[in-house]
Amino acid sequence: MKPENLRLILASGSPRRDELLNTAGLFHEVIVSGADEDVPEPDPCVLVEKLSARKAEDVFRQVEEEKDFAVIGADTVVALDGAILGKPHSEADAARMLRLLSGRAHHVCTGVTLHGRIGGRECVRTFCEVSHVYVAPLTEEEIHSYIETGEPMDKAGAYGIQGGFCRYVTHIEGDYFNIVGLPVSRVYRELKVFCS
Repeated sequence: MKPENLRLILASGSPRRDELLNTAGLFHEVIVSGADEDVPEPDPCVLVEKLSARKAEDVFRQVEEEKDFAVIGADTVVALDGAILGKPHSEADAARMLRLLSGRAHHVCTGVTLHGRIGGRECVRTFCEVSHVYVAPLTEEEIHSYIETGEPMDKAGAYGIQGGFCRYVTHIEGDYFNIVGLPVSRVYRELKVFCS
């Protein structure tokens, strides 16, 4: 079976992930996971893999389906010097994160889990994709101006590369779409293995 013909369910309410899958021709349903996201894990790749697995399993358990299907769970964090930067709790927290990222390189880690049923058996695949982002030095005025757009408040590391923050990104290494929130090329390749 081809991934395009498999029933796909995205276990995330992220409009960015939804759009990326649609752009890639991986049409899907959305069932937002209610899984507990409180995981005490210091390693960013291990953390996002655990969280993506929790989300995917939560939605998998909700699906009563005899035909083949796959749930896609995903989680993204920004990591700098081994510290994980999640979504900011306040504007002051967003400013703190942006000051940390200013003039430096950081990692964006996205964990993805495919959890479904293929040929009558339960299947699970989990992986982590890592991209590197280089940010130009930011002035206090630029930081506050960006925060005023409201864009940083629902994003890991307090920025969205696909939005106004792109003007401060000098270059990247790795998958751009991973930084947006889902490494769609890797997801497609993993789905092909998942379906085989």
